[in-house]
Amino acid sequence: MQWEQLLSLKRQGDTSKRLRKEQDDTRLGFEVDYDRIIFSAAFRSLQDKTQVIPLSKTDFVHNRLTHSLEVSVVGRSLGRLVGKQIISNYPHLLEVYGYQANDFGAIVAAAALSHDIGNPPFGHSGEKAIGEYFKTGNGLQYKDQLTEKQWQDLIDFEGNANGFSVLAASREGIEGGLRISYATLGAFMKYPKESLPKKPTQKICDKKYGFFQSDKAFFVEVANELGLISNKSGNDIGFERHPLAYLVEAADDICYTIIDFEDGINLGLISEEYALEYLIKLVKNGIDTKKYNELLTKEDRISYLRALAIGSLINDAVAVFMENEKAILAGEFPFALMDKSQYKAQMNDIIQISIKNVYQSKEVIHKEVMGYKVINSLLDGFCTATNKKENGTASNYDALLLKLLPERFQFQRENLYDRLLHICHFVSLLTDGKAVELFKTIQANKS
Repeated sequence: MQWEQLLSLKRQGDTSKRLRKEQDDTRLGFEVDYDRIIFSAAFRSLQDKTQVIPLSKTDFVHNRLTHSLEVSVVGRSLGRLVGKQIISNYPHLLEVYGYQANDFGAIVAAAALSHDIGNPPFGHSGEKAIGEYFKTGNGLQYKDQLTEKQWQDLIDFEGNANGFSVLAASREGIEGGLRISYATLGAFMKYPKESLPKKPTQKICDKKYGFFQSDKAFFVEVANELGLISNKSGNDIGFERHPLAYLVEAADDICYTIIDFEDGINLGLISEEYALEYLIKLVKNGIDTKKYNELLTKEDRISYLRALAIGSLINDAVAVFMENEKAILAGEFPFALMDKSQYKAQMNDIIQISIKNVYQSKEVIHKEVMGYKVINSLLDGFCTATNKKENGTASNYDALLLKLLPERFQFQRENLYDRLLHICHFVSLLTDGKAVELFKTIQANKS
């Protein structure tokens, strides 16, 4: 892969080439990506979507929106630090094409900002709930009417693939979705493959999938424009990662490791002593003991350690990336950056404490149980109603139910797969609160 191709400013529908040296630096194309994402309805909905602790009323706890903003900030730092070294190593990128170090930061920041934009309500249990509706619930009735890959899209519903749809899928009157640059879409695509074959290798890029069958043609167009390396054969579609996708993933790994841990401490689910024991291993070379001892509150002490820990992990991720940059460009780096971090053991220790004390807390379990019930009910009601409408057997209740759909979701799809995915997309973009509200409305009508 070549950096000058990987940094493509092209957008869906472009009829002429966008050149970096002709860009207005006060309104750079990669920064436009960031603006379009942050002003989108899908991004705004993240403010009422669970990160870990559900429906929390405290000031401490992160939701998907605050998490995404923080990942974006870390991603920008990673991109700029890497970009500075890339420009130094490949001076023609600046001299011939006009690319600058901060371009890398802008691309990674925009991709990181959107990394959770396709995630359903109720955290990762929301993805599982959608999949299980089709795998073991009433949605199983549709299996024989779909292709193998279409069915896999539904039973393994994936927030990353859904996010690609949010950013790139056309809908009536809106061609190309948000019309994000191909470079940013490439950095967003952590798993550039379709849902089957499932986990065909141990490579990190094959861990999950990154696009639905409905988005396959455009996905392939983006991958080819960027010069991504194909790694599948026959009728199967898959590519090696865009190099900057490693930085987006690292930013997410750093933030959820450290910040979920911080949330657990601030909520009293993890004792402050653990923060000292585990975070100190990440910051021992940078801590100012005098300053730390002058901090009077737990929140200030934890905040100080968190900032230092994130700084340590950023510098380490950049070092790992640059040490392996040639292998990454060749499609021969099958790991996440933080898997090769000198701090991997310390990160794993922190994650294990978070799993035990935060992710498996009763509050989180209650959220997941609620999520399964709510999402199953919504999918069943809307999938049944939309298919009855298509078949001409809709009842008055079905017609009323479909009127609850927002205007942009009321367009009927002729193809069964498209109809089912359309409803999954609608449910996935609901906030936690709106999903619960709709669930209560439907349940009230049933009783």
